[in-house]
Amino acid sequence: MEVTITFAKLFFWIIYLTAPLLLFLGFLIIVLGQVVTRIEKWKMFDGLYWSFITATTVGYGDTRPLKKVSKALSVLIALVGLMFTGIIISVTLYATSASVEKHLDERVIEKIKNNFD
Repeated sequence: MEVTITFAKLFFWIIYLTAPLLLFLGFLIIVLGQVVTRIEKWKMFDGLYWSFITATTVGYGDTRPLKKVSKALSVLIALVGLMFTGIIISVTLYATSASVEKHLDERVIEKIKNNFD
């Protein structure tokens, strides 16, 4: 339980520190998605939905751009989405690693290492 509490505190603290960057990337996804929405003449919500589905690289295919400019912007949205996701994943991995390391006893670590050697 202590590891979980340490993880949560550390995770949310680092998310707080990286919030300006995450907000900027999220804003960029929204703006680029709305540009594509205007080019493709979609409804605003459909464009928002499409931009986040593209940014997360899920890509259901139910909505897709047809114009070359829109397709180029969709690649940019996907790259920005990869950066956004990468930050979240790296924060999660760091918080997990630091939390476990803080609560593990050195003898336990040596025992685990010896089992793998």
